[in-house]
Amino acid sequence: MASEFDLIYRHLASFGAGPSVILGVGDDAASLRVRDGHELLVSTDTLVEDRHFPVGTLPEHIAYRAVATAVSDLAAMAAKPIAMTLALTLPEADDLWMHGFSMGLASAVSDFGIPLVGGDLTRGPLCVSVTVMGECPAGFAVRRSGARVGDRLCVTGTLGDAAAGLLLIQGTSDLSELPDIDTMEYLEHRFYRPAPALMWCDWLRTHATSAIDVSDGLLADVTHIAHASGVGIEISARALPLSEPLASLQALDPIALALHGGDDYELAFTVPPGTELPAGLHCIGTVVDGDGVICIDIATTGVSGYDHFR
Repeated sequence: MASEFDLIYRHLASFGAGPSVILGVGDDAASLRVRDGHELLVSTDTLVEDRHFPVGTLPEHIAYRAVATAVSDLAAMAAKPIAMTLALTLPEADDLWMHGFSMGLASAVSDFGIPLVGGDLTRGPLCVSVTVMGECPAGFAVRRSGARVGDRLCVTGTLGDAAAGLLLIQGTSDLSELPDIDTMEYLEHRFYRPAPALMWCDWLRTHATSAIDVSDGLLADVTHIAHASGVGIEISARALPLSEPLASLQALDPIALALHGGDDYELAFTVPPGTELPAGLHCIGTVVDGDGVICIDIATTGVSGYDHFR
């Protein structure tokens, strides 16, 4: 059976090269450089089997999803990734499983430009913790607390896809018959392989007054902006951007999934009135006097999103 260090050097040690890396895997700590005039941002996300991904999920998907969800926090603050560490807990030293995991990790490292510079490997219930580090020009990180009355609420991409994908993966949907293969593959892909909105970082630093990534559900996450900024936010459900595959599955209630589903890792953000939105960004609401979030054109069942302890 492979040892802890065998697994590390065989499957994880080759992903540490990057322009900000002075010293990566192989010592007691990594050494990184941040460019002059920039600040370092750090975030950690943990994924637990049967809580954040179904039992039996392919290790390739687990690795990619773990990195993508953590990187999304950097995107929400308009920071570019520079490095990450990985704490991986495995039930046993499974060389084949680790090979698949390293394949997914390699894809994430390449897609997001984020080298792996350290971490830990231990034995226990399957769990993946990723700490990401990013940089942005000093003083330009976008926070949740900058929304002002009159701003417009906007989102990147489409919403509800990943939540629908999870329902299909788990077989818990109420569909009388399964959708076509292309629709299923698209929605499941959106769950397994989130795409952090890194391409909008420069634009957000110039235009956004606040931002957050949509991980626990749009209503719940936008509520964090409202509370941090001391404002109210009105959302138009009819303005929510839906993909064609999701919109075709009316039995799943696409609007409800877009409002409450989470897991898309798109960004919700506010901009001043009159800001021109490039293609791919969608206005879905307005910042108003008040407190909290409401939908102005449909009845909702509250704003609570995913909560590990509820």
